[in-house]
Amino acid sequence: MAASILIADDDAVARRLVENMVQKCGYETVVVDSGDAAIAALTAPDAPAIDAVILDLVMPGLDGMGVLAKIREAGLSVPVIVQTAHGGIDNVISAMRAGAADFVVKPVGVERLQVSLRNALNASALKGELQRIRHSREGRLTFSDIITRAEAMAGVMRAAQKAANSAIPVLIEGDSGVGKEMFARAIHGSGERKAKPFVAVNCGAIPDNLVESILFGHEKGAFTGATERHMGKFVEAHGGTLFLDEVSELPLAAQVKLLRALQEGAVEAVGGRKPVKVDVRIVSATNRRLLERVKQGHFREDLFYRLHVLPLTIPSLRSRREDIPHLLRHFLARFAAEENRQITGISGEAMAHLAQLDWPGNIRQLENAVYRAVVMSEGDQLGLGDFPLLASQPHPATEIPTAPLMLEPAAAPSMVSGNEIPIAPLPAGGTLALLTATGDVRSLEDMESEIIRFAISHYRGQMSEVARRLKIGRSTLYRKLDEAGVPGHGGKSGEETH
Repeated sequence: MAASILIADDDAVARRLVENMVQKCGYETVVVDSGDAAIAALTAPDAPAIDAVILDLVMPGLDGMGVLAKIREAGLSVPVIVQTAHGGIDNVISAMRAGAADFVVKPVGVERLQVSLRNALNASALKGELQRIRHSREGRLTFSDIITRAEAMAGVMRAAQKAANSAIPVLIEGDSGVGKEMFARAIHGSGERKAKPFVAVNCGAIPDNLVESILFGHEKGAFTGATERHMGKFVEAHGGTLFLDEVSELPLAAQVKLLRALQEGAVEAVGGRKPVKVDVRIVSATNRRLLERVKQGHFREDLFYRLHVLPLTIPSLRSRREDIPHLLRHFLARFAAEENRQITGISGEAMAHLAQLDWPGNIRQLENAVYRAVVMSEGDQLGLGDFPLLASQPHPATEIPTAPLMLEPAAAPSMVSGNEIPIAPLPAGGTLALLTATGDVRSLEDMESEIIRFAISHYRGQMSEVARRLKIGRSTLYRKLDEAGVPGHGGKSGEETH
């Protein structure tokens, strides 16, 4: 999924021109005709996420300055690019003081608008990353810090948000690298315990003979090497949240004591004489199927049901590919700043390829791939060659399909260079169905139209390449586009955008 841009302008002609330019830059658009509608689109509970705003300063009713004021009052961090018909310095200064990220003079050209959008999105991504790091260190991470637009994540996010304000035990399951600890921190940071400690314990990294000591504490002299008293993680997390990562790796002996601590709300230190009452909210996580561990006899069934009160399963990155462009933008902004590199974006080719890989290491692997690319790159834009360990992996769209034919178009680039501006925004992936709803074979004309649409998106609007790959002449391609009523191809005069 590409970045989503809100366009607010009361002039229908100007609104349509800007919308077309934004779409040609590879972004999705949300269009409104007034300042009030812009605020509604930004603040409505069910409104789609907006990454940037292109705002006309002069509108009837709530004008651009009024919109900027309301955005500031609402505490929104979305970057705003203002449009002015005259470019008066007073108007520009007032808008920038009111929080605008940039300004453009009407009528704006596509190159100027693209640079402005790219800079605004990069700055916004960097600001978001810095805020996320700060919130994580301070124990104030919330669900707004989680980067996702995927429908596959919507149910998980809703359930986690509901659980945040209670003390219900939560078990987070998912592959390694999907962000289980970040979810645990968001649950803690969004609830009533956010001012109290968040204590994380990696149960798989603790030697078996030290598990009880680390979790429940020990008294001085309780065992060889216990030269001083240790309070334990449960006591350390009193009043807050204890995050048990890789909980499936706990040895059975420690599971018995953990179950007792959860049942009684008290822990007894190794070598201690009496239990200590603790008020701890438990969030646990595992990259294994915990129920399978129970069936295999490696995990206690009674403890399983104590932890498995509210299960959350985080989808793998390959199940939420629409999040990849947004994650790439955020990681690129952070690492470019950390490494002091002037890297402006990722090429359309690289973005398309990265969005189609399976990412077995999930978000952690994607993050490390961007880090390496930023450090090793020699240009001001990351290309496919900057990801040598990934570039050799097969692109799913090049595999020999079997019926039904699965078509996976390249994800819309959230940052593209001037010679990679697609003629039309890239659509979402779909399936080329061979049969109609009634069970009859679809007409060749129908399927041909769908294949042409896919080819245009896959080759990012480069019509010469589309015609060559489909093995037809360009005049035939344009004729078929006109016959099919495909919008946005722009005719022969717009066949290549540079």
